[in-house]
Amino acid sequence: MAMSRRTLLVGGGAGVGLVVAWGLWPRAYRPNLVASPGETILNGFLKIGTDGHVAIVVPQAEMGQGVWTALPQILADELGADWRTVSVEPAPISPLYANTLLIGEAAEQAMPAPLKGIAGWAARTYATRSALMITGGSSSIRGFEARFREAGAMARALLCMAAGARWDADWQACDTAAGFVTRGEDRLRFAELAEAAAGYDPPDEAPLRPIGAGGISGRNMPRLDLPAKVDGSARYAADVRVPDLVYASVRHGPIGCGDLAAVDKAAAARVAGVIGTVEQPGWAACVATNWWAAERGAAAMAPRFARGAPPPDSASVAAALRRAMDEGEGRRFAGHGDLKAAFATGGGLKVEYAVPFAAHAAIEPMTATARITGDRLELWMPTQAPGMARAAAAKAIGFAEDRVTVYPMLIGGGFGRKIEHAAGVQAAIVAQAMKRPAHVTWSRAEDTMFDPMRPPAIARMTAALGARGTIRGWQAEIAAPATMASLMDRLVPGSGDGSAPEQAAVEGAVPPYATGALAVDHFPADIGVPTGIWRSVANSYTAFFNECFVDELARLAGIEPLSFRIQSLGNDPRLAQCLTTATALGGWDGGVAGSSQGIACHSSFGSHVAMLVEAHVGDGPRIVVDRVVAAVDCGRTINPEIVRQQIEGGIIWGIAAALGATTGYAGGRTEARNLDALNLPTLADTPEIRVELIRSGAAPGGVGEIAVPPVAPAIANALFAGTGRRLRTLPLLPGGR
Repeated sequence: MAMSRRTLLVGGGAGVGLVVAWGLWPRAYRPNLVASPGETILNGFLKIGTDGHVAIVVPQAEMGQGVWTALPQILADELGADWRTVSVEPAPISPLYANTLLIGEAAEQAMPAPLKGIAGWAARTYATRSALMITGGSSSIRGFEARFREAGAMARALLCMAAGARWDADWQACDTAAGFVTRGEDRLRFAELAEAAAGYDPPDEAPLRPIGAGGISGRNMPRLDLPAKVDGSARYAADVRVPDLVYASVRHGPIGCGDLAAVDKAAAARVAGVIGTVEQPGWAACVATNWWAAERGAAAMAPRFARGAPPPDSASVAAALRRAMDEGEGRRFAGHGDLKAAFATGGGLKVEYAVPFAAHAAIEPMTATARITGDRLELWMPTQAPGMARAAAAKAIGFAEDRVTVYPMLIGGGFGRKIEHAAGVQAAIVAQAMKRPAHVTWSRAEDTMFDPMRPPAIARMTAALGARGTIRGWQAEIAAPATMASLMDRLVPGSGDGSAPEQAAVEGAVPPYATGALAVDHFPADIGVPTGIWRSVANSYTAFFNECFVDELARLAGIEPLSFRIQSLGNDPRLAQCLTTATALGGWDGGVAGSSQGIACHSSFGSHVAMLVEAHVGDGPRIVVDRVVAAVDCGRTINPEIVRQQIEGGIIWGIAAALGATTGYAGGRTEARNLDALNLPTLADTPEIRVELIRSGAAPGGVGEIAVPPVAPAIANALFAGTGRRLRTLPLLPGGR
């Protein structure tokens, strides 16, 4: 969405709007921002107040990843703002804020090669027209940097026009710095010019400055969200209070069950504070004057559900994966060369790896507050997809979408979990049934039991080696649920059933190494358990398969693991530099027998990461991670400190997934009921972490998810060096397989 006179949303009057031409469907979108007294809307991303504050409108959800700081930095730098005056507010639902990058990427992944370009274009068009605002896939900076730069540059031009008129000077002779428009010694504050500036027509093209010229982008500016989080004034969905509010706790039926059959209303009513129950086909809610009473009442009402298909359990899930691998029909999503010829002369390796479910385990459970006033619904909720949440809630209670307002709240842990909106739908239904505003919060047990986790997967890896350790052939056959399709069917019913192979399930499975012949196949598995997207999605397991397997190939070839990788990375110099940097900083000892060191690398979301890990088997026995050294090339950085924070957080997340963060299933529910059952790392388990950011002039890549994939294989490779035992299944356990 390049901004020009025809594509910039300019405020200043009810009749002023943005005209965006998408293919054959030109549309006009009027501004739907709200200006407070004294504020002037300069475009869809910026408001300036008479007190000098600069309010930057961000369409992406803030869930700790720092997007409410990084995106404002981009606009403020182009604008020439004073960072001390910058604030942020969430964007309303509008086509202006559609995440066209993420939707286009997803469509292209799902389509055959001949249709990729068409699919991506159609998806981006649909995303814009449907206001598909989604936070995920490490897409915020990649998808919105250009828009925020152009919005800042266009606003700067308008302010300069207003100042030029005051000075009777050419606006192009004016500049901005620290919240002022300047021309020589002349200075005018943004606050004095904003109202007049909104009346000018912007130039045909955005007058972009060199990145960082404003002294804000590329620097460690203070995060805008942290002060409120530190002093406790930040408001999350659980903090929302409106008059006459009631509280609800829900109970869901086991996976695969039939509809709700009965609840014990009398038992629930005997709990002090309970004022009613709400019954729906797949769940029931107890409503009370406070949440604890509602939770006790929900336990007392003991909902019973009709029998459906046999409920899934750990054994049925494992059998479904094995059946998909051994009997299913796969689809090739990547390939080149003659595999049959490559494998004909032997000299290779064939092994299997496996990963389990991976829990989101967000600190904040699913929650929402709903208020109905006449024919209007208001929803306060943590959401990564506000437009989809609005559509689902509207449909659930029979309202038109334009009568529903979603207030996106700060998210207390998302990782893909908050792209779903069940709590918002439930809150709307309860509010309608009780005729009072309603707050729904899932208990920790409900949130854990019905978490659509990262899917389990198994991989059959086959390779053949040539002279001097070259890789003649590489084949990855991966059995896993088609999670993206089934997720979209939950979000947009009827869009697909998840039964067909999909590229998203094998994302990241193409190795970065040179291969004479290659094949990557997906075998879709119907495991009977809903699964969802998770931090780094399929990369979280494809990197484990690839980087453990290449380590095994290096040992088979008799070549030190770093040298084996480097000789095959000729076409990926950025990843090779990450690998040599991490090993140099970490003091790589070659991973010789008795060593405690392992290495792994991976590219995803336009970024590149390599890690050296030191780990050993300690008392208990238990696996202890002692040190992690990470080298990261994520292109040009907006805020280096936020990048480091995300890499460090991703490493801890990766350790959790490598050593725990999973559960089995029994009777259609998870066996884990609380965080303590997931074997998550504690502060005492945190290793020494060093993060090195490699300077790069490349376009920004993703950051929030990229550190997760290399962690588990690096730990596994370190444990092999130290013990001689190759662990091919997560979670990694002493004595495991």
